[in-house]
Amino acid sequence: MLRWRIALLISAAIAISYLDRQTLPVAIRAIEKDIPLTNYQFSYLQSAFLLSYAFMYAEWFSTGERATAMGIINGGTAVGAVIAPPLIAVILSHASWRWIFCISGGIGLLWTIWWRFSYFTPRQTPDSSGDQPDKLQFDGSAADCAEDLRWTGLLQIRETWGLVLAKFLSDAAWYFYLFWLPKYLYDARSFDVKAVGYFAWIPNAAAGIGCLLGGWFSSYLVQRRCSLDLARKLALGLSAIVMPAIIAVPHVPVSWAIAIFSLAYFGQQSWSTLVMVLPTDLFPRKVVGSVAGLVGFGGAMGGIVFGQVVGYLLDHGFGYGVVFALAGTFHILAFAVILAAVPTVQPLSLHRNLIR
Repeated sequence: MLRWRIALLISAAIAISYLDRQTLPVAIRAIEKDIPLTNYQFSYLQSAFLLSYAFMYAEWFSTGERATAMGIINGGTAVGAVIAPPLIAVILSHASWRWIFCISGGIGLLWTIWWRFSYFTPRQTPDSSGDQPDKLQFDGSAADCAEDLRWTGLLQIRETWGLVLAKFLSDAAWYFYLFWLPKYLYDARSFDVKAVGYFAWIPNAAAGIGCLLGGWFSSYLVQRRCSLDLARKLALGLSAIVMPAIIAVPHVPVSWAIAIFSLAYFGQQSWSTLVMVLPTDLFPRKVVGSVAGLVGFGGAMGGIVFGQVVGYLLDHGFGYGVVFALAGTFHILAFAVILAAVPTVQPLSLHRNLIR
């Protein structure tokens, strides 16, 4: 049971981080009344946030449980993002936009205290039932080696680059949806803050379902004795294939636009859950955190780069149609990268000259 409490703890952290991420996009209309901002300046504020982004990884789960656990952890994204629009709309109706940042920051500090007194690494403690958590990590394969890899060694591995590039592409689209959906509703659909608070939570709820179902489906296939390679790639492919629907958003009525956003959020978070499971499937336990960090870094960089492109395009008259057309291709490209860079999802046999 301890390992699932750890999943809940990390899920709460991600929920708070996604609440933080929504503060600026939802509050931007109120902020602009005091501080006028261009689209390009708005993209710079997003980039400043993403530069400090870091992703924590749990080492606590066996192969059969891993995708489900990541789904629960990643489901925190939806919880925070669902709460944010209506909460921010309520705060703005009673107080200054500055209070939004004070409240979200305070919640983060409270979680830090919870983490400090609750988290242990798998080798530090057994769970309350007497199970030894470290026995749940990998299954005695080559991935269980106890030696560290050099950072330069990790960057020589094709699978590392494949995961980083795939995350760069897919998160470029995801952070566009996350940061720009409220602004799109303000600018292109003439929503006010109350309307954004009323509607913008819906795609995020779909994202939460995607987290859980994507992880569950892949774990279900593994538990039914489907190969790990097929279980991961089938779930990834099904997640990616729905993403080009986002291209239609500027051309349909607002109710359909919200429905398409919901489908895209569902597919993205199913995809994200599975991509962040792949490092644990492929790499030795002692470097999983390093690989996951590289993958998360790639995703943040994708968000920064495409955010700057979006701001430039919108300020130079290209419109949202061009931006949605670009974003709608990224997950398909990312899936092609994974197919090319990861021929088979299985623990890697790493060459000795990569080991410290």
